[in-house]
Amino acid sequence: MKSLSLLFVICYSLFVITGCSVNKAEIDTSLKKYFDEHKAEGCFTLFDNGTGKVTVYNMALDTARFLPASTFKIVNSLVGLETNVVKDEKMLIKWDSIKRWNDDWNRDLTMEQAFKVSAVNYYQEVARRITKDSMQKWLDTLNYGTQKINGAVDSFWLNNTMKISPDEQLGLVKRLYFDQLPFQKRNQQIVRDMMIQENTTQYTLAYKTGWGFDEQNANIGWIVGWIEENKHPYFFTLLVKNPNKDFDMRTARLSILKGILKQYGFFEGKK
Repeated sequence: MKSLSLLFVICYSLFVITGCSVNKAEIDTSLKKYFDEHKAEGCFTLFDNGTGKVTVYNMALDTARFLPASTFKIVNSLVGLETNVVKDEKMLIKWDSIKRWNDDWNRDLTMEQAFKVSAVNYYQEVARRITKDSMQKWLDTLNYGTQKINGAVDSFWLNNTMKISPDEQLGLVKRLYFDQLPFQKRNQQIVRDMMIQENTTQYTLAYKTGWGFDEQNANIGWIVGWIEENKHPYFFTLLVKNPNKDFDMRTARLSILKGILKQYGFFEGKK
């Protein structure tokens, strides 16, 4: 009975996220090689919006929850804009003069600059200005992951007190793409534009990365977003996990993502 209950939860989760028949879900074990190349484990989900087809590697991790790390900047940006804490993507926040490990963070930044370099300090200040009560209201409205804010409002997405699953992340970016989140369309457009990383005549690749550490101090890396060819969007989530403190997450997660997308025939404008 327990196994049947688990199967129901998985199928129901996919149905809610994709809005399509779960009998189109396909498990692709061939993607394991991309994780093995980097001595990592993880999962990948791809949703073809045109056909409703869902492709999953490693369903067990796809439905488990992890800290969102910097992927939370998607929601932090939306809430900041909606509450007028952030006027627009050009709003500057002065550097607090505290030197951090990433030199890209140690300067005055606009929101779009902070989003691109994933500046934790900028978004911590945004969260403080939003306030804990207001942030909690929006987490509840969005039904975002575990919806928990434990401790300071400027760190709950980094300290493992709030978690979200890869399939929930996919649902969020899909709704963002189609203006289906409970925010003004103007604000959703700003965040969509900030997520664009590559824009060519053949494809547009948009995503937000994240990198943090779980309770066992293992690396948890994310890339969540979409790839669009011929005005046809495909939504994806990638989770990468590795216990080695010297693991090169920045290189590994992008290498895995691009390897998988290339295997599926992307980047040529033929999808």
